[in-house]
Amino acid sequence: MAADEAEKARGTRAALSFAAVALALGLPLWWKTTETYRASLPYGGISALGSLRFQLTVPISVVFAKGALSGAQQRRLPFSDTKEEENLLNSKASVTSCYVMTYRSATVTEQAALAVATVEEADVALHPLQEDLLGALTVYVIPETSPLLPQGVGVYVGNHRSAVMRCMPGSGDVLAAVSARVQQIVQAMSFTIDSIATALSDRMPTDTRHPFKSSLGYEITFSLLNPDPKSHDVHWDIEAAVSSYVQPFLNKLGSVANFSVDSQILYYAVLGVSPRFDKASSSFILSAHSLPHVINPVEARLGSSATSLYPVLNFLLYVPERVHSPLYIQDKDGAPVGTNAFHSPRWGGIMVYNIDQPAPEKASLPLRVDVDMVQVMEVFLAQLRLLFGISRESLPEDFLLVSPGSEGLADWELDRLLWTRTIENIATVSTTLTSLAQLLDKIGNIVIKDDVASEVYRAVASAQIALLELASGHLGTAFQASKEAVTSSERAFFDPSLLHLLYFPDDQKFAIYIPLFLPMAVPILLSLVKILREATQSKKEPMKTD
Repeated sequence: MAADEAEKARGTRAALSFAAVALALGLPLWWKTTETYRASLPYGGISALGSLRFQLTVPISVVFAKGALSGAQQRRLPFSDTKEEENLLNSKASVTSCYVMTYRSATVTEQAALAVATVEEADVALHPLQEDLLGALTVYVIPETSPLLPQGVGVYVGNHRSAVMRCMPGSGDVLAAVSARVQQIVQAMSFTIDSIATALSDRMPTDTRHPFKSSLGYEITFSLLNPDPKSHDVHWDIEAAVSSYVQPFLNKLGSVANFSVDSQILYYAVLGVSPRFDKASSSFILSAHSLPHVINPVEARLGSSATSLYPVLNFLLYVPERVHSPLYIQDKDGAPVGTNAFHSPRWGGIMVYNIDQPAPEKASLPLRVDVDMVQVMEVFLAQLRLLFGISRESLPEDFLLVSPGSEGLADWELDRLLWTRTIENIATVSTTLTSLAQLLDKIGNIVIKDDVASEVYRAVASAQIALLELASGHLGTAFQASKEAVTSSERAFFDPSLLHLLYFPDDQKFAIYIPLFLPMAVPILLSLVKILREATQSKKEPMKTD
């Protein structure tokens, strides 16, 4: 009897030992080894970025030439002045425009530069004397009687980050009048609320000037479409044209994104829309309502967008077929388009190039055609500016804006583009990280590795730095920080380890492990139930004895 009791006690201890090991060691070990690793993320920083509260500070140096102010006005000249203007774009976005104006008198060197014969020469001479910081502007105020500006011109805006304005006479506060005039100049040379609102918009607006969305790179493709090679032997010197016209423009935009340029010739490529013959002009017409149907058939032949990692800008030069020549484009009012070209937002542009057809008896087919690349590239460069949102706003009548020249882009136009792209980058980072945080919160079994978390932290920190630099008036560093934020956020969002299909949901996890643990767990549970039943019976037996 004692041996049976000892055997029973030994079995009880063994069952309890197995149960203790399974519960205290096995279950936590299994749970720990099968759990999804999730590094911590800065959810608070991501939420703060969603507010999109921007303060854009523009440093402005107002330089008074000799004679622009009287002696008393010169002595009362303040050192600096700050004007702020807050605009609420929507419930989640607001922009505070801060204009920090610093007043001073012209130096001897600047005064000498302003004493030249023409304002163009003065603009060139003043450029090396400026700090030339991205986003900063310098306004030179000359006397009202100065012959530097042409008659009827009150403000001259050159190709650099400076303007020359005539000091307007009046009995009121001259400094207040100058300050109001300077704000007009800033609106012309810097960001506008409309451009910021466009950068923050996620929808395609109806404005045809809406630019390409911000990207780290772009691919530009020039295509020559020759639908009738039997009649036309078309030659174009695209390499020299790109080097002379497009490359200087892209070099100026080198800080904005990376660019690659290629070209191709497509034979037997037609527009896909039959033009209408106009008897009055003995020509063929493409009306405005048919232009949207032109792109799709041609795009299938281009073949570049399918293999590109970056947005593709397409520029097509179309030489009409002999039976459809000459071919002209009409606008919505039925008037001929002067450039005989049109552009599509976020896609590119198409130009129809007509050639002089010789008399049939003198024709020797195929006819050699040498394309006038100067005419063509002027149109494509203008379309390229529109696709990037580089356009000039309507200005007061006494403003004179000079042509950007061979570079195709003025310094202040580059700054305007950087303002909008910086804002757009920050908004993109906010959207990307918010979507990522919502995804990770919704699907709890996605692994969050340390390198993904570090990219998220880096993106949040870079976006915060960009916001601080914008508020400090440092556009260059703000834009670079916003680019780094976009890069880090995209790396985190598209990291392959975030593919949740690589991991089992919890119900599948239990479905796999239950067949493994159940054979071991059943004997242990039955033993525990038996031990519990025997313990209960042993407590009742003494009571019956009593």
